[in-house]
Amino acid sequence: MTAYLFLPIYFLEFWFGQAPLRLISHFIKINQAFFQFFSVPLLLRTFFRPAKNEYRKGLIGFSIGIGIFLKSCVILTALLLFIPLLLSEVILFCGFLTFPLITLAVLLWN
Repeated sequence: MTAYLFLPIYFLEFWFGQAPLRLISHFIKINQAFFQFFSVPLLLRTFFRPAKNEYRKGLIGFSIGIGIFLKSCVILTALLLFIPLLLSEVILFCGFLTFPLITLAVLLWN
């Protein structure tokens, strides 16, 4: 019977302790998958290499320039798409933390 008295404490410990940590770990995994999908780590490692590994004499400088331009465009696009993802994660996290407080406020207001 006394276990029921500690139920609100267990809920608060879960909602404000364990669940946010798991939610953040899920967000980290989503962000890593997003960057792997757009190959951002690979593009950063090979940023100054020629496009299509073109090493013919007279084309090396041009290939490096084209490679830098194309990789910059892809990285910029990935970062522009990452901003809404990050914003939605922040909004979801804040909404998750405030949900019990909003629910309690609605119940007590009426």
